[in-house]
Amino acid sequence: MNFGICSLSSIPVRKEPSDKSEMVTQILFGEHFVIKELFMGWLYIELIFDKTEGWVDQRMITELNQRQFSKIESKPGAVSTGIFNLIPTNKNQLMIVAGSTLPLWRPYKKEFSLGEKYYSMNGEYSFRNVKDIHSFVAQQALMFFNVPHLSGGRSPFGIDADGLVQIIFKMANIPFARSINEQVTAGTPISFVEESQSGDLAFFQNEHGEINHVGIIWEKNKVIHSSGKVRIDNIDQYGIYNNKHRYTHSLRVIKRIIP
Repeated sequence: MNFGICSLSSIPVRKEPSDKSEMVTQILFGEHFVIKELFMGWLYIELIFDKTEGWVDQRMITELNQRQFSKIESKPGAVSTGIFNLIPTNKNQLMIVAGSTLPLWRPYKKEFSLGEKYYSMNGEYSFRNVKDIHSFVAQQALMFFNVPHLSGGRSPFGIDADGLVQIIFKMANIPFARSINEQVTAGTPISFVEESQSGDLAFFQNEHGEINHVGIIWEKNKVIHSSGKVRIDNIDQYGIYNNKHRYTHSLRVIKRIIP
């Protein structure tokens, strides 16, 4: 067993091989990975999409052989953009969430393949370039409004700040890192918050100067981010502030990822 793929809505990836261990991320439907180690029913994997590593329960994964893995690697997939989609099968339905991968996408038939089977996709998706990408990012981020914060989460059932950013950009067909420390190295700095536009990323720091939070500029002087839940707050040159003008996050830098 060397390769696998997620055929569930999502699979938790844990720091240690235990259900009680911290969740570091999630694998979404259609994302594939390399299996590096087996330990008492747990697999240590590396996710191909963003190189995140961790432990998953062996019972949750679908195995791929070398041929299947190589085929997925050689052909592009689409990405689901509807918050939820139901995929009909012969016996029941598959539920997938926004940001799921649709492997081996056949655009003219609107079909994807998982293993040896093809499935029809009737919901919303993106494939390659997205028109009006700034507007697209803002609209997709809004779909997650009020989704609860979940450390390690990447789905509409629960998501963290850097997970939200990664999934929104994935839906725009822009590969992006999972870790906030890697995300902040991307893009071009913006000098003033007044110059920011939809889709720019705002990074925030703690009292020690460490980057600890990220949000997406939604519109002028507004940021959408996951803090307790996915919410829209005010932002100025100092950071995020609430209706009583109390600052909750200290702004470090704004980066433009989208040209």
